[in-house]
Amino acid sequence: MTSVRRDTALRLDILPALLVCAAAPAFFVLEIPWLGWVLLAVGVGAAWLIERGRPAADQVVSMGARRETATAIGVHRQPSLARDLSLIAVGLLIVSIIPLAAELDNVAMLRFTLALGGAVAVPYVLSRFVYRDRAISFPWRTHRRWGRLQWGWLVAVLVLGWLILPFYFISSGVYQNWPVVDTPELIARLFVGVGAVGIWDELFFICTVFALLRRHFPDLVANLLQAIVFVSFLWELGYREWGPLLTIPFALLQGYIFLRTHSLAYVVTVHLLFDAVVFAVLVHAHNPGLLPIFLV
Repeated sequence: MTSVRRDTALRLDILPALLVCAAAPAFFVLEIPWLGWVLLAVGVGAAWLIERGRPAADQVVSMGARRETATAIGVHRQPSLARDLSLIAVGLLIVSIIPLAAELDNVAMLRFTLALGGAVAVPYVLSRFVYRDRAISFPWRTHRRWGRLQWGWLVAVLVLGWLILPFYFISSGVYQNWPVVDTPELIARLFVGVGAVGIWDELFFICTVFALLRRHFPDLVANLLQAIVFVSFLWELGYREWGPLLTIPFALLQGYIFLRTHSLAYVVTVHLLFDAVVFAVLVHAHNPGLLPIFLV
């Protein structure tokens, strides 16, 4: 495939990927389910039509190219965009079947567990056992020690969260999107819920959505696309008002950090430290004076 033809193929492939990712704001921001269904169907269908119309010769690529899967000895083919987008679509559909408003009762926590767990497990199973590839993986660690920059960023996350998050949650009033936690049991439930959702974020948005998109697009494009999905989910979860000014950089940074470290353990650690501050701020906001460690 010539450079011109590759560029043309990339431009064509971006449209269906953008449509699939745009289903996330349809589901989680606009809260118009039928629009999300249409965007997913059109996006996956468009990818299938593009691949059907692409010359077979254009699908065979060199042995040295990355993100390609072997189909025969000495012959590598590009991963199927339609199949990979279908995995993202399945995950989004599963998440969209439940309301994402934060609740702490037993039924709500079970609902979150089943839906969010299914959104990670079902695409993984389909990829591994139906499509017969390893497009989705969860590289917990890379057997490399974290350097000074990585340890420094963990400290920076805590400091930045301590400075910014109380002002955001309290001045905007978005802390009221989370239930009142005024008993030890509710505080414990909030702690578990915030941490569990934070871990899930990295399993789905980074290890599933981002990983699948990287098989077809440059890292920057794939990161921007996954951020659309990531930020839309966080919006319905409660990060509203001017929350996207925080969640967009956070989503992009998590993708970038994963590219640099290839370590799920590290991005999860970053996220859990961020969420630890979120948890403390929510407790503080609902119980003024209980945690007198913030400036607001």
